[in-house]
Amino acid sequence: MTSTIEEDFELELRSLPGVLNVGFIHGNDGDVESVVLFVRNSDPEVVREAAVQVASLYFPDATVILEETHTMPALRAASMATRISLSRAEFNEHDGISEVQLSYAGRLGAGRAGSGPLIGGAEATLAALRDLGHVIPFYLMGVTKIDTVIGCSVIVAFRSLSDEDDRMGIARADSDLVSAAKATLDALNRYVSMGSDRQRADAEREAVLSTDDS
Repeated sequence: MTSTIEEDFELELRSLPGVLNVGFIHGNDGDVESVVLFVRNSDPEVVREAAVQVASLYFPDATVILEETHTMPALRAASMATRISLSRAEFNEHDGISEVQLSYAGRLGAGRAGSGPLIGGAEATLAALRDLGHVIPFYLMGVTKIDTVIGCSVIVAFRSLSDEDDRMGIARADSDLVSAAKATLDALNRYVSMGSDRQRADAEREAVLSTDDS
């Protein structure tokens, strides 16, 4: 089971520019012995230096290993190319409304929400995902802005409507709204990539479980 400190460590590493994925190698004592970062479109040495700084705060003896993903198999590259992306994000200071527009496979989805740029940004992104036709059986638990070694990042946490399937995302951008929107996509992109049919099946299963529990 992943410890809380490892989860925090992973979130910090995933917020580094160009980091697509993070893997841990554990020693016999259970501590993190090595960290493997999968990086794309970034200077490896710059990422390594930042990762070493982050590692020194959590597991000072851990070795940082970088794997550049420019040689990804074509199938994986095509899969990433179809991920949902953020097209536009605007915050109206007069009425406190956040508006987010997402693009996926040539289609656009838009969402609007109040509650400021952080919570509103996450809620507007959820609305935009649903506007694209995705079934999202999660609710927003919280949006947190934290200081990291590379600047301020935003963490968004979601929980399933019927079980303890927590999902977290992290992002760092020029504004709170864009950070919240990108963190929401970071948390949910893997789920929404399953396709609408699978999402509806999961949502129906969770509704049945929720009914049984009650």
